[in-house]
Amino acid sequence: MSDVDPTKPSIARVFDAFLGGKDNYEVDREVVRGVRKAAPEAADLAVENRAFLIRACRFLAAEAGITQYLDCGSGLPTAENTHQVVQRIDPDARVVYVDNDPLVLAHGRALLEGSRTAVVVAADIFEPEKLLRNEVVTSHLDWSKPIALLQLGTLHHYNGEHLRTRRDIMRGYLDALAPGSYVAISHFLDPEDEYSATARKMEDMFLHSMMGSGTFSTRAELQDLFNGLEMVDPGLVRCADWRPDGPRAGELNAAQRCIAGGVAHRP
Repeated sequence: MSDVDPTKPSIARVFDAFLGGKDNYEVDREVVRGVRKAAPEAADLAVENRAFLIRACRFLAAEAGITQYLDCGSGLPTAENTHQVVQRIDPDARVVYVDNDPLVLAHGRALLEGSRTAVVVAADIFEPEKLLRNEVVTSHLDWSKPIALLQLGTLHHYNGEHLRTRRDIMRGYLDALAPGSYVAISHFLDPEDEYSATARKMEDMFLHSMMGSGTFSTRAELQDLFNGLEMVDPGLVRCADWRPDGPRAGELNAAQRCIAGGVAHRP
């Protein structure tokens, strides 16, 4: 925990604050306040991202029959983490969480202590070739069999520091996946309509205040991240519209319109 810097906002801690968690500092809550000032509904970015994770994992475990998961940029433990969702369906499902935030790593290791099916690894998710050579990643998952790769709320934080595109980063992962694997991505969306101005306000307050850069991307840019894989119905849609658990209570607010997700299959 000595590597935790309470003077700089952390992606994981900011999301924790959005979700009402306690593992965050004043500097993280300041980011949350700024984002909410720009768009009062902004907390729904985190809420919808988590809800999409839960529904996507249910699909992957129950319908697709996937038994192995690589969860990139997993963030701080909260209600219904990936291993809890999938192991409720298949107790033997194996999960590798990847993050480089010291607080995330500390909490993750405490949560998973003694588990034989779920582990957490310290690595940079934007360097797939290095991550995929990690001894824990190679030993805990069988890369000759289908794996579900999760990039949920992660890629919009990439600021180009590795001099490659987000599509190239995804290609580094996809090339390692066996046939029958799946990829789930959620990402902040520029809806390219009357809500674009709100999206850019949230981008300025949220991504730029924390990372120095990062973007809300267009639907076409997000679709390109799947590198031509076969999309699972209903395709790339707003997270709230991806296989919802029930009918919608009302119209989507600005934040709910600004986060999209989808799941794709590698034949």
